[in-house]
Amino acid sequence: MARRGFFAQVNRQIKLAAREQERRQRLGFREQTAEARRRDQHQKALARLDAQMAKADAAERKRLEKEQREAYLASRQDEADIRSEEVTETYAAIDTLLQATLGHDDYVDLNTLRVAATHPAFHRQDLTRPVPPPPRAARPNPPELELPDPLSWVEKLFWQRKHEAAVEAAHSAHRTAMAEWEKVCAAADREDAEAVTRHAEAERERVATLEREQARYARECEEREVAAVQQNHLLDELIANLGYGTPEAIQEYVAIVLGNSIYPEQFSVQHAFTFEPSTAELALRVTIPEPTKLPSVKHFKFVKASDEIVPVPLSQKDCKDRYARAVHQVSLRSLHEVFEADRRGLIRTIALEVVASAIDESTGLRGDVPLVIVGADRDTFLAFDLSAVVPEKTLAHLGAAVSKNPLGLVPADRTGVRRA
Repeated sequence: MARRGFFAQVNRQIKLAAREQERRQRLGFREQTAEARRRDQHQKALARLDAQMAKADAAERKRLEKEQREAYLASRQDEADIRSEEVTETYAAIDTLLQATLGHDDYVDLNTLRVAATHPAFHRQDLTRPVPPPPRAARPNPPELELPDPLSWVEKLFWQRKHEAAVEAAHSAHRTAMAEWEKVCAAADREDAEAVTRHAEAERERVATLEREQARYARECEEREVAAVQQNHLLDELIANLGYGTPEAIQEYVAIVLGNSIYPEQFSVQHAFTFEPSTAELALRVTIPEPTKLPSVKHFKFVKASDEIVPVPLSQKDCKDRYARAVHQVSLRSLHEVFEADRRGLIRTIALEVVASAIDESTGLRGDVPLVIVGADRDTFLAFDLSAVVPEKTLAHLGAAVSKNPLGLVPADRTGVRRA
């Protein structure tokens, strides 16, 4: 049997991502509910009582211990209530499998699957900025010539030679200092030249790396553009072939439609199908979770004596009734989704099997247990008002073979099944 094709997989991933986002938003909202706020209040009350306890006398301490115990028990009860609410939401989703699809049109406008290439920002923006030039090496100020003060005419009579010697010593010291200064400056010049060379090399490497990364980015953008063009071209072919009613296009469209059929996480299903063009019949098999995969807890109860939150199991009758109702609803939902989505009436009849994959206890091997076997023709089925039916009675009206005990994995009797 055919399974999901390319567009069906793409579309289903989009739907699953949307559901996950919705789930996260729902969980985020739940944290703001009264139960969460009340639990926060209990925690604050416990902290406040702890602070008061440290300052209390014996009588007051006893009263505070009682209040503290009550606050703790209330917080544990809230925890049990929140877990029970989650179970209730799960059951509500399973109990409304049919209603969940009746509120929207299952037709898929294939043009909504067109894509446009989207490109991420260039990830090496750091390479677009030039390497900063290096700072110049530090240089000392040139030494100054410090000569002795000139002599007066009287001093020259007595100190002329001594003064001349001092002048010559000052010049000699200045020449020595200048030579040292020139050495330091020459070393700084060499350091600057080396820094300029390193900077030029780093800048060349930056430019070369930038060019490589830009070329790689351009190739990736081109690949995304080409992929988008190719995908849209395939979509054009699918739309054209669906217009001609080719079996492959019909099967791909059915895969997209059923890929849109997102079930609750606790009741996921799988579809397999084949379209027979000579009879315009779709053979559809829907695999649902086996009974052991479904929750069987009625609610959660806080037991004060043991300080435990324990599950209260559903009765066997409740489990049996809920699973049977789910099987019946899945059957009608599957027929409805395909017929409603097929506006051109390319599929005239559907031969449907709803099965559960389970281990045969007598052989230990996994196999499919048929729980509903039914045939339906388009015109008859679309005349039903599914918002007002009892699914079990609708299946009986269609002449379906229905398991007498789906929870016990009792197979439906294929004998005498009325074909559409």
